[in-house]
Amino acid sequence: MVEPLIVVGLGVAVFVGFNIGGSSTGVAFGPAVGSRIVRKVTAGALFTLFAFLGAWTVGRNVIETMSSGIVDAAVFTPEASVGVLFFTGLSLLVSNIYGVPASTSMTAVGAIVGLGLATGTLNAALMFTILSAWVVAPLLAFGVGVVVGRYLYPYLDAKFAFGRLENPLVGIDTDGRLPRPRLDADVAPRDLLGSALVVAIACYMGFSAGASNAANAVAPLVGNGSVEADPAILLAVASIGLGGFTIARRTLATVGDDITDLPILAALIVSTVGATIITVLSYLGIPASLAVSTTCCIIGLGWGRASRARTLVEIATPAESPAGTGAGAGSAGDAGGGGGGAGAESPEFSTGALSAPPGTDPEEGGAGPTVGDLAEGEVPEEPGAEVAPIGEERPEELPAESLFDPAATARIVSLWVITPALSVTGAYLLFSLIA
Repeated sequence: MVEPLIVVGLGVAVFVGFNIGGSSTGVAFGPAVGSRIVRKVTAGALFTLFAFLGAWTVGRNVIETMSSGIVDAAVFTPEASVGVLFFTGLSLLVSNIYGVPASTSMTAVGAIVGLGLATGTLNAALMFTILSAWVVAPLLAFGVGVVVGRYLYPYLDAKFAFGRLENPLVGIDTDGRLPRPRLDADVAPRDLLGSALVVAIACYMGFSAGASNAANAVAPLVGNGSVEADPAILLAVASIGLGGFTIARRTLATVGDDITDLPILAALIVSTVGATIITVLSYLGIPASLAVSTTCCIIGLGWGRASRARTLVEIATPAESPAGTGAGAGSAGDAGGGGGGAGAESPEFSTGALSAPPGTDPEEGGAGPTVGDLAEGEVPEEPGAEVAPIGEERPEELPAESLFDPAATARIVSLWVITPALSVTGAYLLFSLIA
């Protein structure tokens, strides 16, 4: 009876890894694919390689935590392992069907928590640490984004103006006997540097995703001794790579095209911050969500960029409404919170402030490059543009576009909540019935 269950467990682990690859490849390489720097097949290959490096090194710490830390390893019977992996994979499949890069770590931990609650073996102290990290990591990413957006981003944007790619950076030359890769000859050296940085950061995110997510596919099997750590990592990465080459096409399209028209510079910043936070947590053995931290950094970066139109004193000073207007300090989503004094009307800011350098009219071709739908023939502003000091930038100079597509964002946030909830609930109900 045990041997068939182990085989089933391995099959379910492959199913989980397949869905993890479909989700995480979009998070890591969505900007690179959306900006036409790499193709989807290339993204899948690079993601698989660097996910393996992350899983083989730092990822071992996360496997140890999830295989014997959250619940005792003895609880991971073959039946329990199959159940945990099944609900993890099923919940991730729901997100992948909708093209949403789900929080794989939260979903996998949720299934283990359901097992621990049903059997009374949950390590409450460790779960408190993990939950605390799930709160602190997004807040830290948001805070770093705010600081960079308010104090550094405009200067970086003025110094490094990356162009937009009209054609894929690397194509296939079929003129000779054998097809061979060729570089787009029309790419400027500065744009080539920017493209190389985008790919490098995407590979770093792949490393981070492998470090955090390999455990989600195989930790229960390692916990019950069915598979040793080394072959378990190889199995996890192989199945993750399979998902990266296949089902990831949907999440690559969602992240690269639907979520946001994110400037290349902003993509570099948020990817670096998100991947660094998750790599550090993985080194500490704490599974956490790369997608959530990265998204919070995007929001913080846009908020900080938009808030430059007001000094800290002006932001902290409540606006006094003109008599009879009912205008207050602005809507809850205003980045600029307070007005500049009595009778001042609080301007409405959007995180779309990342879309263009200060004082630039997008209709004149000066809008910063974006990762998403790329307009043909647009030329970026040359480096060296003067940056207005904080408090002197006019609010009307900030573009009106939203950083996020509202419908896509609502779908993503909803499924970030739904998938772990499905995982916890399903596992708890199953193990309550059979315990």
